[in-house]
Amino acid sequence: MDSKLAAYITLVCTSGVLNLSILVYTYWRRHHYTSIAKLFMWNTLTSMIYCFGYAFSLTSTSLEQLRFWNIVQYAGMPFFPPLGLLFVMQYLGYKLTRKRIIAILILPCLTLLINVTNESHHFYYRIYDIHSVLGAPYSQIEYGVWFVVHNIYIFCCMLAAFLLLLSRWKETVSVYRPQLFALICGQLLPIVTAFLLFIGVAPDGIDPVPMVIWFSSVLYLWSITSSRMLSIIPIAKETIFNSMNDGVIVLNDTYQLIEYNQACKNMFSELDRSTLGQPFDQVWYMLTGQSFPVQLDTLSDQLSVKIHQADYIYQLRISRLQQSNNRSGLLIIFTDITELHILQQKLEHQAYYDELTQIYNRRAFFQQIEQNLMKVKDNLSSFTIILFDIDFFKKVNDTYGHQTGDQVLVHVAQICKAELGEHMLFARYGGEEFVLAITGYTLVEGENFANHLRFCIEQSPLVENERFVSVTSSFGVSVTTGAREETIYQLLQKADEALYAAKRAGRNQVQVFTEKYNFVE
Repeated sequence: MDSKLAAYITLVCTSGVLNLSILVYTYWRRHHYTSIAKLFMWNTLTSMIYCFGYAFSLTSTSLEQLRFWNIVQYAGMPFFPPLGLLFVMQYLGYKLTRKRIIAILILPCLTLLINVTNESHHFYYRIYDIHSVLGAPYSQIEYGVWFVVHNIYIFCCMLAAFLLLLSRWKETVSVYRPQLFALICGQLLPIVTAFLLFIGVAPDGIDPVPMVIWFSSVLYLWSITSSRMLSIIPIAKETIFNSMNDGVIVLNDTYQLIEYNQACKNMFSELDRSTLGQPFDQVWYMLTGQSFPVQLDTLSDQLSVKIHQADYIYQLRISRLQQSNNRSGLLIIFTDITELHILQQKLEHQAYYDELTQIYNRRAFFQQIEQNLMKVKDNLSSFTIILFDIDFFKKVNDTYGHQTGDQVLVHVAQICKAELGEHMLFARYGGEEFVLAITGYTLVEGENFANHLRFCIEQSPLVENERFVSVTSSFGVSVTTGAREETIYQLLQKADEALYAAKRAGRNQVQVFTEKYNFVE
């Protein structure tokens, strides 16, 4: 064995041993690493198989041995560049789906299969023999079509990984740059060597790539042990930016649109790259047909506003971005709160509206009525309370069932709602009782309106399954003026006394409470 061949074998074995060391070390400490360590170990394993396979091929003394170790190499060599690309993609934060992994690895699998079966078709090697001049273990090869396809593919994988890493240099914070630099250099040297081999500059009968892999292995080992490459890795800004659920728009110091994320594109479908560089006011008007609700040049620090856009509601958070050169831009974050707003409306509706009749409930009535009474006292106007219930409601339930009883309550509520004015406050007071508050009605006007409601209810029986259910109601009316210091509870008590007077007098009538005569029909 000559010294040159011994040097080749030494370099290749060094690469193999370093890869084996890294693989064992990574596997031993796998529980301390993130999930990216799995891809890294697969990449290291295939690289190690390639190196040791080639090292043993350099000791071959016959064509059969050369061919055997060549096949062993191809159990690793076609896979380590694509696996390296997958590792880089995961390192930079790209989502690796099963389909994407299969798509990247399917061609190396075909390469291995075609190489193993080469004797039957010669797609990979048209000629594979011992070098006619140098002899074993040097090989003399005439490449087939698939060899060219395979080499172009693995070169593209290495180049893509290199370019992806290089493209993230500027946006990577300084603490992560050493490990990024190691990965860039680790990709660069095999790319250059593979290119030299592909164009025929490499030594005759020799594959120089396994001889330089040791350099990449040293860099990777340093990154793992010193910069915690497999424990703490940077996530690309672009990945975070586009994976956010909130829409984000970035403006420069002259309020021109300079960036937006995918969530914002989903919110405003007409937003595209052609809008970059345009004044944001023009872009917003193009998107919505309206002016932006905030004057951007008057914004001093941070602002939060709510906007309605089409069928959606967004919470906008606008903050100023201060850059190192004292020039500032704006960050506008759109949070879709449509579902939250709908849920809030439903909860408010459930809290303030009667579930059956869909009119105000007792709680909402008391919240509203206090404000109305205060306005009456300030304006010295009159304020009327009408309290009424459905006559013989228990008999309706006992005769027709509780479902019909519920329909009667809804029926009465709808009749009254149809007769109410804009500023009348109507609520279900409890059970079969309803309450109505009217501002500005005199005692006589309140009584007349109560009689009108009573007449409407009496003349509108409930029709259910071709069956008529007659309904009547009894009413109690009380009134006060702003000059009196009466509470709402006192007014309700008076209306309640008048209501019971109407019941005692025979029902289906209106009674009015008066201070002098107590009850007047």
